[in-house]
Amino acid sequence: MKAKTLVIIAGVVVGVFALLLTAFGNPANMGFCIACFIRDTAGGLKLHSAGVVQYVRPEIIGLVLGAFIVSLVSKEFSPRAGSAPGSRFVLGFFMMIGALVFLGCPLRMMLRIAGGDLNAIVGLVGFVAGILIGIAFLNKGFSLKRAYKISKADGYIFPAIQVVLLVLLLGLPALLAFSAEGPGSMHAPIALALIAGLVVGGVAQKSRLCTAGGIRDAILLKDFTLLTGFIVIIAVVLIGNIALNNFNLGFEGQPIAHNDGLWNFLGMALVGWAAVLLGGCPLRQLILSGEGNVDSAITAVGMLIGAAFAHNFGLASSGQGPTLNGQIAVIIGFIVVAAIGFTNLQKGDA
Repeated sequence: MKAKTLVIIAGVVVGVFALLLTAFGNPANMGFCIACFIRDTAGGLKLHSAGVVQYVRPEIIGLVLGAFIVSLVSKEFSPRAGSAPGSRFVLGFFMMIGALVFLGCPLRMMLRIAGGDLNAIVGLVGFVAGILIGIAFLNKGFSLKRAYKISKADGYIFPAIQVVLLVLLLGLPALLAFSAEGPGSMHAPIALALIAGLVVGGVAQKSRLCTAGGIRDAILLKDFTLLTGFIVIIAVVLIGNIALNNFNLGFEGQPIAHNDGLWNFLGMALVGWAAVLLGGCPLRQLILSGEGNVDSAITAVGMLIGAAFAHNFGLASSGQGPTLNGQIAVIIGFIVVAAIGFTNLQKGDA
């Protein structure tokens, strides 16, 4: 009961802050989007030159530091590494590609559903399909093997990088890139965004909130605890959107979205499959990195490079739909994720 209560509280907190962030400047249906915000941060660091998506997002900084602070206080900070870091980097890379073809991570998918975007329902079906594929690999003995304890100094590195990014954003903004138009130019005040990230990072750390994990556990273990958080987020944001007259039911005219059903499905299927093999969705990877998990930090770097690659080579979708390059990248992603899956089936379990 305690675990479910924590998850419900986390869902309410995420939903409320998502509504606040959107009301105070974030793009519509994008109170939180791990993929979009990492993409914007990559642009803000000049890792790609897409001028409309460049802004170092305080929400990402806050998520990592919130998880870091809470894990330290609760004595759950546990630096560890060594669980197939190369494979995790690649899985993070392609998880980002799938998300940017869909135009959102699993968390934004939920917010889009709560905003009435029916394209996100198609994405949800794909996400579940990808999770089912991942579960099939787990049942066949898939494992990236165990991580090992490492020095606390190594665990501090990724949170410390977030502090550096915050210093750059607040004190040396001339070194960063900022969008003058487009989604990157739309953002809540830095203080609100940072506070939202810190609070959500903290509650996500305590509740173990994970979008992919909720569906995985419900299917594989008949444990609906994490899935409850998934449902609560949608419910809170749906109620808020209706109250604020921001609910728009349909496939057409949805903000920062496209209505190509096939690639919405396939993009999120790739995300779901990669997330199960990684042991957590993009949000969960950031939270784990704050707890000192260097393998998850490497996954996050893979997502950052994936975002930069997507915009440097025309893989990311737009409101007009997916690009040919993006479609090819998703197909390659399925091949690569399958290869990682099959090569990590443990002998005797396949």
